[in-house]
Amino acid sequence: MEVTNVTEYDAIAKEKLPKMVYDYYASGAEDQWTLQENRNAFARILFRPRILIDVTKIDMTTTVLGFKISMPIMIAPTAMQKMAHPEGEYATARAASSAGTIMTLSSWATSSVEEVASTGPGIRFFQLYVYKDRNVVAQLVRRAERAGFKAIALTVDTPRLGRREADIKNRFTLPPYLTLKNFEGLDLGKMDEANDSGLASYVAGQIDRSLSWKDVKWLQTITKMPILVKGVITAEDTRLAIQAGAAGIIVSNHGARQLDYVPATIMALEEVVKAAQGRVPVFLDGGVRRGTDVFKALALGASGIFIGRPVVFSLAAEGEAGVKKVLQMLREEFELTMALSGCRSISEITRNHISTDWDAPRAQFAPRL
Repeated sequence: MEVTNVTEYDAIAKEKLPKMVYDYYASGAEDQWTLQENRNAFARILFRPRILIDVTKIDMTTTVLGFKISMPIMIAPTAMQKMAHPEGEYATARAASSAGTIMTLSSWATSSVEEVASTGPGIRFFQLYVYKDRNVVAQLVRRAERAGFKAIALTVDTPRLGRREADIKNRFTLPPYLTLKNFEGLDLGKMDEANDSGLASYVAGQIDRSLSWKDVKWLQTITKMPILVKGVITAEDTRLAIQAGAAGIIVSNHGARQLDYVPATIMALEEVVKAAQGRVPVFLDGGVRRGTDVFKALALGASGIFIGRPVVFSLAAEGEAGVKKVLQMLREEFELTMALSGCRSISEITRNHISTDWDAPRAQFAPRL
C-alpha cells in the first residue's frame, strides 16, 4: 500500500516495532489529553483563502538564525532513534540534509555529535539537557560546536520526567545493544532497569532540577552558538527568555509528554508571538502532520515548525527513505496550501489567511438595499 500522508506511518511503525519501543515514541503523559489536543486544535483553525492571484511560482525558502533553508519545516530532537532503525540518527541527518532543512540532534541520541557530523554537510542544531554535573554539559556543548552544530535548543520543560504510563507498564529501558552515544565516555551512556520507567529513574539521577534563567545566561558564556529556548508556552516566560538572551523560542509541550492538560502548542503560539514582539523568532513543535498545519502555524506568527514523531515512525517503517518521504509530503502539501490560499512566498502568509474560534467577529458590511 502506497503511503500518501504522514499519519499513515504511525500504524506501519506500530506493526514493525517492539511494543516497548513503539509505546515510548507514541505515548504522552498521564491521560494523554494534551497528546490528542495537539492534533485536534489544528482542526479548529480554518482558512480564508485569497483567489485570483498568480501562483505560478511558489517560494517556500526561509531563513532560520541566518541559515537559508528550503522550507519552514525542520526536524525536532527525538531520542534514541536506533531503536526505530539500525541507522538511526545517521539516516535522519542524511534525509534532512537532502531536503535542505535543519535537523536537531537529541542529547539522548544513539549516535554522537561527531558521528552525525560525519554523515556530510548539513545545518544541524543540538538539543541540550542540563545535567547536574556542569562539566558534562560544558564538554558536550564544546563537542557539538566543534562538530559544526549551529545552535543549541535548550529543553526547559523537564526538571523531572513526565509520567508516561506506558513506559511504567513496559518497564521501559534503552535496549542493551544501544547506548546514549554522547555520554558513552562519561559513564552516563547506559540506563539501568527500574521498577517503573528506566528513563524516569535516569532523569531523576542525572538531570538538574535546579535549572533556572541564570543557567541560560551561563550557557552563553561557554558557547558562541545561539540558544533557542525549547518548552515555552506563556507570554511571561517569553519575556524572561528574551531578557535572558535567548536567540529564539520554540513553543513546545514536549510532544505532550511532560505536563498533561497544558494547551496544544498551536493554541499557545499566538500568546508567545505577541509577547516576543518580533524581537526573536518563534517556532512551534507538536502535532504537525499536514502541510495545512504548517501554514496555520506560520499564519499565527511562527517562523517555522519542527516535526518529531513523524520522523521516528517513518524511520521505523522505511529508514532514510521514509524520513525523506515525510519531508517531501509535507513540503508538497504546504506548497499546495500556499497556492490555494494565494500566497507566493512565506512573507505573504498573514493572520488574515486564517480564522480561529477566538477571533473578534469580522465587520459585516450592510447589504445595499
